[in-house]
Amino acid sequence: MISAVYFTVGSKKDADKIAEALVKEKLVVCANIFPVSSIYWWKNKIERGKEFVVWTKCKSENFRKIVKRVKELHSYKLPAIEKIDVETYPEVEKWVNGYS
Repeated sequence: MISAVYFTVGSKKDADKIAEALVKEKLVVCANIFPVSSIYWWKNKIERGKEFVVWTKCKSENFRKIVKRVKELHSYKLPAIEKIDVETYPEVEKWVNGYS
């Protein structure tokens, strides 16, 4: 079993910066970045905005290190960083788990 770690950022520049750091530091094997429109509850009102999703593939045990590093690099006060356990086929699992 491997994991996907998902979070959003406010700009493409921030997405690139954080994703590249995570890959260089071998916390994730891959990061995908794509634009999204977000609607969310913040400070007692509904907010809308354009953000970028960073979706990563990683070893499950790296999650706490990833959270720490993303929080260090992120511009949001409260970045939502979420881990999803993923079942995949053996070759991908071997790639992800053999990366570090």
